[in-house]
Amino acid sequence: MSAAVKYTLGRIGLFVVVVLALWPVDMNIFLKLILALAFSAAASFFLLRGWRDEMAEEMAAAAERRRAEKERLRSALAGEDQPDQGDPHREG
Repeated sequence: MSAAVKYTLGRIGLFVVVVLALWPVDMNIFLKLILALAFSAAASFFLLRGWRDEMAEEMAAAAERRRAEKERLRSALAGEDQPDQGDPHREG
């Protein structure tokens, strides 16, 4: 399972836990949801640090792969790539 999925499910899970903890409290439902959102965000900052860091590393690696592929395609389109010496389809 990817780190982004784990982190997202962890955030949702924390939100649900906080909502359930606030459910018996006598207050407006919208206030409960806002408080649950705030408390779960604060809790996830500490409790889900490992998954957040793992997700950030995966996203950085994916961005680097995309950047390298984009550069490779740009240089290929610009004609900067030289064909291999052993290429049988090479002209000349």
